[in-house]
Order: sequence, then C-alpha cells, then structure tokens
Amino acid sequence: MTAILTEEQAVAVASLVTANRITHVPVDIGKARRFVTMASDALGEIANLGSQSVRYDIAYNAAHDIGEALLAALGYRTSSGAGQHAAVGLFLEAVCKGTDAVEAAQRFDRLRNTRNQLRYAAAPIGRAQADLATTTAASLLAYAHEVMDRSDS
Repeated sequence: MTAILTEEQAVAVASLVTANRITHVPVDIGKARRFVTMASDALGEIANLGSQSVRYDIAYNAAHDIGEALLAALGYRTSSGAGQHAAVGLFLEAVCKGTDAVEAAQRFDRLRNTRNQLRYAAAPIGRAQADLATTTAASLLAYAHEVMDRSDS
C-alpha cells in the first residue's frame, strides 16, 4: 500500500524501516478500521468528561490508535522493544509529510512526553493541554480517514 504515499513520505517511512523503528507486515485493513473506530469512539466521549487529565489521556490514546491504524493500513508495525510509542510518532510524522496533518503529527511526540509526565510523575494537566491533545487526535483521525479512503481505491 505504499503506493498511496508520496515519494517524500515513502522515503521517510523507508528510513524508519532501515533504522529498525518499524517492520514490514502484511497490510491489515480490518485492524486499521478497528483502530480508527476505537479512536473515533474515544474522541466522541471526551466532551462528556470533566477531568482534564482523563481527557488528555484519552485524546493521547486516540492519537496513538490513529498511528496504529495507519501502520496497519500501510503494512507496518513498530519494532519490538523499548520506544514503540516514539516510533509511532516518527511514523506519523513520516506519513503526514506534505499534508494538512503534519503539524498534528509533529505534536504527537510532545503529547507523548506530557502523557509520560502525567502517567509517571502525576503532573497536572490544564484545559488548554487537554484541548490541544483532543484537537491533535481529531486532525490525525481526519487524515487517517483520507488514507483509508485512498487505500480503498
């Protein structure tokens, strides 16, 4: 399915394979669709939540699910070992190059770092951070729908 990537995107993805951050696997559109559905469902629930840290965590997980969806749709998975969430972020940046979603993809790593602070240091999360995480995940979700539509063609 790499034919649906631009040359710039394909080169960036190939460099992640070479660096052993991601690995080729068979394309799994069913898995990709399930991850997109999970992300969409999660984002649909965020407005019902009052806790900023819970909103943030759910939005981050939705953004991560989008990365997993795109990996599956394009025939990749993260390589085994430490740094898999970071590899998802690098993959998002690679496949979003030259698109409207590139800024959201670039924010993923910052979201990941903040999520780690939330998870491991009980760092406080404000409304603006939760809103940015939600907006980021929504932008990535919109892009994932575009990619899935192209893969269906």
